[in-house]
Amino acid sequence: MPPEPGPATGRARWLLGLAAVSVAFAAADTYVVVLALPEMMASVGIPLDQLQRAAPIVSGFLLGYVAMLPLIGRIADLRGRVPVLVAALVLFSLGSLVTALAYDLPSLVTGRFLQGVGGGGLVPATLALVADLYPAERRGVPLGVVSAVQELGSVLGPLFGAVVVAYADWRVIFAINLAVGLVLAAALARIGRDAGSPRARGVPDLLGLALLLVALVAGALTMLQPPDLLRDLTWGQLFIPFVGDGRWLSPIGVVAVGAAIAFVVRCLTAAHPVSDLRGWAATARRADLVGALLLAVALAGVILAFATADPQVQVFSERGPWYLLASVVATAGLVWHLRRAASPLVPHRAMARTPAWGSLAVSFFVGAALIAALIDIPIFARTTIYGDSQLSAALVLLRLLVALPVGAVAGGYLTRRFPAGVVTAAGMACTTVSFVLMSRWDVTALEHASATWPLLLGGLGFGLALAPVNAAVLASTDDAVHGLASALVVVARMVGMLVGISALTAIGLRRYYAEQADLPPVREVCDGSSRCSEFTDLLRVAGIAQEHTVFLGAAVCAAVAGVLALVLFRGAQTRGLAAGELLRAGG
Repeated sequence: MPPEPGPATGRARWLLGLAAVSVAFAAADTYVVVLALPEMMASVGIPLDQLQRAAPIVSGFLLGYVAMLPLIGRIADLRGRVPVLVAALVLFSLGSLVTALAYDLPSLVTGRFLQGVGGGGLVPATLALVADLYPAERRGVPLGVVSAVQELGSVLGPLFGAVVVAYADWRVIFAINLAVGLVLAAALARIGRDAGSPRARGVPDLLGLALLLVALVAGALTMLQPPDLLRDLTWGQLFIPFVGDGRWLSPIGVVAVGAAIAFVVRCLTAAHPVSDLRGWAATARRADLVGALLLAVALAGVILAFATADPQVQVFSERGPWYLLASVVATAGLVWHLRRAASPLVPHRAMARTPAWGSLAVSFFVGAALIAALIDIPIFARTTIYGDSQLSAALVLLRLLVALPVGAVAGGYLTRRFPAGVVTAAGMACTTVSFVLMSRWDVTALEHASATWPLLLGGLGFGLALAPVNAAVLASTDDAVHGLASALVVVARMVGMLVGISALTAIGLRRYYAEQADLPPVREVCDGSSRCSEFTDLLRVAGIAQEHTVFLGAAVCAAVAGVLALVLFRGAQTRGLAAGELLRAGG
């Protein structure tokens, strides 16, 4: 059970600092594939002109990040924040290892899925840790700092990926992830023990460690298949499959799988196992594993329906209706289960207070507006002045992203002085104005310095809304469900992003087709005609009109989020100390 909030000691602040760095690091990995995706596709045999086949690389991460968040958040409430943070980092590191060693699309998607589960698990545990360490009236700045470093990761992720890809193979990105993830896990475990977490007793399980080492080494060799060993007459026989052509049916593959199974059995039976799988399994059952799986299927249906679509031509993928049908069925099953379960995933009335469930609604519309900025600002740049440079288009978005961390810290500070609804509404007002200004950009707008101000204003507005939304939900829920509540806020924002980009793109496409309705087919104009350049300009005008429509739709979403925050966050007790005291409390 989480401790009563109180003044954070120096060691506890170190713990929170490491957790925040871990969140930033995982957030960077969310965006790191932006510029590395072409190289990743080529390494698993996907041509660049078949981008749709690479969708699972992105959707796999999103699926792991979102679908398992509520379960992980609930486990953090039951087992403790630090153990979940350490386990999430270990899982993130394992996913990084699998991704770095990936040899085909399934192995690559598996690695990204594990990274998503681990990276997503860091967020609710860290936000709940803030609630453990600070009483409600002192959470503003710490929550703002956590939100700021998370958004800073989104700024650094694409740059990190670009730098590595420019000088090394894309796999180096995930090798670095592996090393940093393990170092952070070890540091958190050490400080967590020093801060009062139980220390493991007894000698290390040497047999378990040996089985783990054999599984990792044999698994790495199976995935890499080093050419020198393959060509060797003796060692090469280890890589020849017993039947078929599957790598894991070879002698070395069978050793890897067997050692992994033996390691799991050892962890389930040893007195002092390397990993307490029995304890984690028991906690998962207490957290309502059945309910979590039903919720995961419901979320997965939504994610797959929208994330596997091409946002430029589809609202959702061809299989989208079937995915959504599965989501509806799972949602109905979840509602039935939650009403009858003795200890449901979402405890009865856990989110009953208006600011608690209101934070989910606000977060949904914030996500819908945010995704329009993340996707359509670079598209606008490509449509206008950066048609040949994806990097230059991404750097335009960077102007918005750099203001996000600043806004997040400012939002945490202001939440100490003003009601959470007022701060959120102010941030969303800034974002609304920003999108309205973007909707008036012309084809040369990004060539002028004046285009920077709407971008900075939008980033500042999004940042201002992050801390008060988190503060509202934490102040309106019991300590025993803070991990779950934080997870649900993140899930609401991610679902808002997925639904928002599809809905806004559908509206924008209607405007695009209306703008070019009277134009002749491109072949009739450009086949041997001197009017091709003029025709291309008309298509560009239609594309700009589409982006203007999306920006206006995002402005509406931001305005709705602000109004909902003003109405629904009334009664959220997030204030209590003067700003000076708050800053001293936050370090």
